[in-house]
Amino acid sequence: MTIDMSFITDDFLLDSEPAKKLYHDYASRLSIIDYHNHLPPEAIANDKSYGNISELWLSDDHYKWRAMRTLGISEDYITGNATPKEKFGKYAACLPYLIRNPIYHWSHLELLRYFGISDLLNDKNANSIYDQTSELLQQKENSTKGLLKKMNVEFVCTTESPIDNLEHHKQIKDSSFEVEVSTAFRPDLFISIDSHTFLDSLSFLEKSSNLSIKSFQDLKDALLSRIIYFHENGCRISDHGLNFIPFKPASDALVQQIFNKRLKDEHLSQLEVQQYRTIILLFLSREYHRLRWVQQFHLGAYRNANAKMYKLMGKDKGWDSIGNYTNVESLMSFFDQLNKSDQLTKTILYNCNPADNSVMASLIGNFNNSTVCGRVQWGASWWFLDQIDGIKNHLNTLSSIGVLSTFVGMLTDSRSFLSFVRHEYFRRILCNLLGKDILRSRLPQDYDLIGTIVEDICYFNAKNYFNA
Repeated sequence: MTIDMSFITDDFLLDSEPAKKLYHDYASRLSIIDYHNHLPPEAIANDKSYGNISELWLSDDHYKWRAMRTLGISEDYITGNATPKEKFGKYAACLPYLIRNPIYHWSHLELLRYFGISDLLNDKNANSIYDQTSELLQQKENSTKGLLKKMNVEFVCTTESPIDNLEHHKQIKDSSFEVEVSTAFRPDLFISIDSHTFLDSLSFLEKSSNLSIKSFQDLKDALLSRIIYFHENGCRISDHGLNFIPFKPASDALVQQIFNKRLKDEHLSQLEVQQYRTIILLFLSREYHRLRWVQQFHLGAYRNANAKMYKLMGKDKGWDSIGNYTNVESLMSFFDQLNKSDQLTKTILYNCNPADNSVMASLIGNFNNSTVCGRVQWGASWWFLDQIDGIKNHLNTLSSIGVLSTFVGMLTDSRSFLSFVRHEYFRRILCNLLGKDILRSRLPQDYDLIGTIVEDICYFNAKNYFNA
């Protein structure tokens, strides 16, 4: 027996008539600009079709993996050797117990929007829904390209390392696919000089840049060659996943000494690591400014906390959490250094720790000017914060300390082609927040004004900011 999923109605998350009007009349029909995600470009280039829903839902989703582990599910059914149908069955059995977690809403929204399934997923209907979705996934409209078009996606930006040859992005461009697919340049491998993979990464960079890297200047030359290559292939965005942004200025001669030590595999002090990172980040940021790119900084995640499982399974498998890294002085000083020489490009900052909300909302106002509306942005609620309370707190803090109307809106930050319902989720929360203010006479019942601001936040601000 199935249960009608009546809680996701047309007015889901909309608690007032003004909220309903804002969403249905202004937000719901807008296209999606998803300016940061981790979708595999190869799947888009080849218009991949998935054999079953487990491939889409469970093969690379650390949100779901963490939840299943919390409920005591064996790793065999998460990342192990169980069949796709068995894995789906275990997840289906878990889902009813994930109430109030955003996964509960996302999963049911995905079933409804992509497959037209309005039943509450559980262990009793898992097999039938698995079979039904698997059959639907064989249809052309549910290939990767079809799934993007189904959700009215206009622009997506994946994330690639400097050593990537971008062959799949070239293939997508040559295919004349209606959705614009671009890339973000993510040089984390070459910022983390203390990483055990740093020297191997240099070897890969030498091959991709066709340059020998024997000095710090050689490294900058090699990275610049890749930046230019990315630029020539349509890239206009960079991204960085860092604990924090350091500011420990050092001379080129000193950084060369630090680089030489690392080439010899000698131990670096924390001060030396931060000096290197400061200089390489300043170099990269200045090049982004020269090319008029947008730079993004995702800050504050504590990664790979479970050393045992990280050793067994590697990164991005659900062993990460919120960190406590914020150094306000270094963050301010870094951007101030770029701003002094008029080399601060359009910038988006994301925080993983909600304790940093007010810091971020206040910091961005220090470096805006007349060159562009909202030049420095506090990015969308990220990772552990992309849920109802996290989004509301973000919007409330930005409204109170900054200027909400200039916000560039939501993104998925996901590896899943079914994750675009998160834009709908965000839009409903935004409209509900503003609708309540109208209902309480905290805002005027001026739908031309408030509705236009909703449209800007959900679509037009991002379109203008990224020239999408």
